[in-house]
Amino acid sequence: MIAGIGTDMIEVERVASKINKEDGFREMVFSKKEIEYCEAKANRFQHYAARFAAKEAFLKATGTGWISGSYFHEIEILNNSMGQPEISLQGQTAITFQPMQIKKIFLSISHLKRMASAVVVIEN
Repeated sequence: MIAGIGTDMIEVERVASKINKEDGFREMVFSKKEIEYCEAKANRFQHYAARFAAKEAFLKATGTGWISGSYFHEIEILNNSMGQPEISLQGQTAITFQPMQIKKIFLSISHLKRMASAVVVIEN
């Protein structure tokens, strides 16, 4: 059964500006694996922005938004072996969202030079 749907879009420049100007922003929002993935890309800020949008879309899909006990860097967006982006919850964030009994998270992300977007559907 569908438990929630969320969508988000963000300007790539907003994310790039935060990463370039605020010490610790990148590490607070993105996991080490996400940083490694994005830094290996030619247009890395587009990839960061798409992952930021995915995290926001996930939180909207939960129906709770950000709640105490959840951390952005523990909402991890990585690509599977087929290149499809997937969300996995790590650490305390996984524990925090356990009561939702999430069975599957569907994710679609897209990015252009100036904009990134994501749609998340949660099934329980």
